[in-house]
Amino acid sequence: MPTISVISPTYNRPHTVAELLEALSRQTFADFEVLIVNDAGKRIDDVVALYPSLRIQVIDLPVNSYHVWARNAALPHVKGQWIMPIDDDDLIVPDHMETMLQEARDADLVYGDVEIFDYATKAGTRLPTARFLFAYEHDPELLRHFNTYVASGSLYRRDLHDTLGPFDPEMRNYWDWDWILRVVEAGYRVKKVPRAGTLYAFASAGGDNQSSKQDAMRPYLDKLSEKHGLGYLPTKNFFLMLEEEAIRSRRTASSIVWDGKPFESRYRLK
Repeated sequence: MPTISVISPTYNRPHTVAELLEALSRQTFADFEVLIVNDAGKRIDDVVALYPSLRIQVIDLPVNSYHVWARNAALPHVKGQWIMPIDDDDLIVPDHMETMLQEARDADLVYGDVEIFDYATKAGTRLPTARFLFAYEHDPELLRHFNTYVASGSLYRRDLHDTLGPFDPEMRNYWDWDWILRVVEAGYRVKKVPRAGTLYAFASAGGDNQSSKQDAMRPYLDKLSEKHGLGYLPTKNFFLMLEEEAIRSRRTASSIVWDGKPFESRYRLK
């Protein structure tokens, strides 16, 4: 049985899935499985076949159900003691799994700082054009006003789902914020690692990040606020919000560990 189960939903993004698999193939820790949930997109068998050393299971959904349902579809297939969610366009540095597992010895959920990177795509590979450190204090009260938790690359015990249930599809864009609030409110041990081992993709031009679609997100933010009693929360441009004094003052130091080089996958080299 693997120690870690990586869960990644995807929909018609073979190049970024290939980059993610490339990043996973470079991990210094090898005892993990990869559960890719294909949310009724084009088949990715050809991408998966390029990484035979990885234990990969593709779960093909018959109907596009959006990413939260896709994440939940992976849960019955999990064999690991720990779960690491990763979006199909995000990446992790080679020793990230090993580091996070070591840090998790006295916690139920661990998450790290991240580097947000902008990029341009050339010949199917994303080339970083800008980098921004996302590193803030872990404070349960701050979490009620601003989501400082990035789910990609975090690690938590599988049995949290036994008591908390699956991810909440009603939260849609805010499923990750809802998840960390549920974990904290239930009294589980949460730990933040001051190390930016996760690389979070955010294309300022031509990207399809859900977090850039503010108007469509409003109803789900209201549902999140009602569920957790957060009061009114504004939907603002992500980067403008980061410059507000209440958030800026909570920034913390962090270790930058990415060498800045792109993750050239085998899919690109076909």
